[in-house]
Order: sequence, then structure tokens, then C-alpha cells
Amino acid sequence: MNRGYAIPVSQAEPGVRTQFIKRTYSHLAFAILAFGGLEFMLVNSPLAPAMAQAMTGGMSWLLVLGAFMFVSYIADKWAFNAEDVKMQYAGLGLYVVAEAVIFVPLLYIATVGYPGVITMAAIFTLLIFGGLTVTAFTSGKDFSFLGGFLRIGGFAVLGLIACSILFGFALPTLLFSGAMIGFASCAILYSTSNVMRHYHPGQHVAASLSLFASVALLFWYIVQFLMALSRD
Repeated sequence: MNRGYAIPVSQAEPGVRTQFIKRTYSHLAFAILAFGGLEFMLVNSPLAPAMAQAMTGGMSWLLVLGAFMFVSYIADKWAFNAEDVKMQYAGLGLYVVAEAVIFVPLLYIATVGYPGVITMAAIFTLLIFGGLTVTAFTSGKDFSFLGGFLRIGGFAVLGLIACSILFGFALPTLLFSGAMIGFASCAILYSTSNVMRHYHPGQHVAASLSLFASVALLFWYIVQFLMALSRD
């Protein structure tokens, strides 16, 4: 087994910590670039309108969310595989592809009906992520206490979304998206804190997946928030 898994990165030598951070954020950058390239191809493909229509209708969207959760579980499990580096990369790649597919309806609608929103959302996402990252690295605080809130809040949000689909009531988009931007920001602080303290030196792929998931969640709800602002 990789000896780097024996101790958390916070207890490793400074050089090891620095290398781990560089690897984690370089993998995050490549994941974001891969996501952007896949999304551009999907949204601009002839299949995009049909995909958006098929994935957004009531129960269809609930099934898509269920499939995405299952794929996310598999990808996360692969990324944490301590023995097989190829499996770790397969997990990260699978998650990036899954995110690209599930984003198609939202970004297709934004492209067609809300010009400029995607670019603006990407800028806001990077600014918020950058600010939160600096805060986590410079504050000296351990934000792992947010884990319980995120788990309970995540189940509550999924239940609320499922109920809105099953019982046919509309969530207030502007208010809900604003709250979820706050939730995603907490997830970024939590993930960044884990990167600094609780991952092991050989887990940079899994760490980058965790950060990418939080960034994608933030981007999703910033797009929805800006679209709701445009409508209002």
C-alpha cells in the first residue's frame, strides 16, 4: 500500500504538504476544464434540445437525480481506492462526465434564453471559490464541524426537491437558489478544510473530486439565481 496513506497530510513534512496541495488543485483545474469542454460540446450539439426536454419533465428529473446520486457514489468510491491509481482517475473522470450530462438542461436553457448568464455565473463562481479558499487557508480554522450540517442539510434539500416534483409545487427560485449558494459555500469551506487537514498525501485525486463537486454545486445555483434575477 502507498505509504503516503499512513498519516494525514497535516502531519506530513512541509514538502509533502506542498506537493499534495499542488496536485489537488491542478487536478481540480483539469477537471473544471474537462467539464467546460464537455459541456460546450453537449450544449451545442443537435442532441441538446432533446436531452433537455427528456431530462426536465417531472418524474424524469427525479430519475435523473437518482441516477446521478448512484454514479456519484461509485465515482467517489473509485476515487478513494488506495491501491489502484487508474481507478482513482476513473472515478474523477466518471464524476466529471456525470456532472456534464446533468448540467445540459440548465445550461441549454441559459444559453438559449439568458445570454451572458453562464459567463457571469462562471466569474462569480471563481471569485467566491477563490475567496473561500483564501479564507480557509489563512484563517487557521478547522471547518470540519460543518460536516454534520451539510449531511443533514443535503438530505433535507433532496427531500424538498423530491416533494416539489412529486406533489407539483414550485420552489421560490430566487430564495431557494440564494440559500443553496450559501450551502455550497459551506461545502467549499468544509472540503478545503479537509484538503488541508484530513486527507492523506496519496489522496489528491479524491480531494480534487470533493472540491470539484462543491464548485459544481455552487455554479449550478449561481446560474439559477442569475436566471431568476433576469426574469424578475
